[in-house]
Amino acid sequence: MSYVGPDFDPPQPRRNRRRALTVAAAALVPGALLGWVMYEAVGGPGDGGASGNAAVRPSKAPADTGPTISATNDDKPPGPTPTPTADSGALKGKVVVVDPGHNPNNFQHTAEINRKVNIGTNWKECDTTGTSTNDGYTEAEFTLDVAHRLRTLLQKQGATVKFTQDGDRSWGPCVDERAEIGNKAHADAVVSIHADGASAGQRGFHVILPAKVNAGAANTGPIVTSSRALGERIAGSFVRATGSAPSNYVGDGTGLVTRKDLGGLNLSTVPKVFIECGNMRDTKDAAQLTSGAWRQKAARGISEGIVSFLRG
Repeated sequence: MSYVGPDFDPPQPRRNRRRALTVAAAALVPGALLGWVMYEAVGGPGDGGASGNAAVRPSKAPADTGPTISATNDDKPPGPTPTPTADSGALKGKVVVVDPGHNPNNFQHTAEINRKVNIGTNWKECDTTGTSTNDGYTEAEFTLDVAHRLRTLLQKQGATVKFTQDGDRSWGPCVDERAEIGNKAHADAVVSIHADGASAGQRGFHVILPAKVNAGAANTGPIVTSSRALGERIAGSFVRATGSAPSNYVGDGTGLVTRKDLGGLNLSTVPKVFIECGNMRDTKDAAQLTSGAWRQKAARGISEGIVSFLRG
């Protein structure tokens, strides 16, 4: 605080004092403007964007926090948001098939989803109900929400996006039909969205890649390499967007797992991966999965991985 008076400053002519005040005010304006610009650039407090940490494998898991307010108030995905890694229209002419794992109505059609279908290596159930958090938030709800957010982001980039189901079927489709939908669409990339149901304490995400299979109707040889490239891009982007660590129970910390027992991968003729976004049975992972803000980050991570893959 400064004081003006005979005990502190000598009297100044009125014109000089007015000029001094004008100069001081002029000096403050650029500083204030710069501060506002910097505030806007970083998004201000509480910004929902990704952190500045671009490491592919973080040194530690994110802080243990409960669900944000958006866990209950953010049931619908927000409007279109451009991704920071690609120009709008970058995916024009590209077809992406999004496969929301499980159908919310499967539990009402147990006979239909328990029917066995041929996945090349053997026979498996048509589909399952999926898992849920301990509080009852279902995997089917989660996958549809992330799928909707992902579709918005990809369409913003100019991609044609097709779903295998949008909660608009009474049950299914079966795993073989899910693969067929991607094949018939001649998709440039297919991503099947899931959340795991492992034991408590087992945390993190992992991306499932197709193994080399040549049996019955299955022949993944032509897509193994491209699917791995897609999976690696998604895994790296998912870490950056969400801050989540790769799974601590499968994949040896790489976030990548290869399997030959999934019909959705075995029967695919186009690049395809599954992503298990977290473990719904672990309370810490569940706090993220039930947060609308975190699901938006998950969608962005998957989207950025797909964009990176398709742009070569």
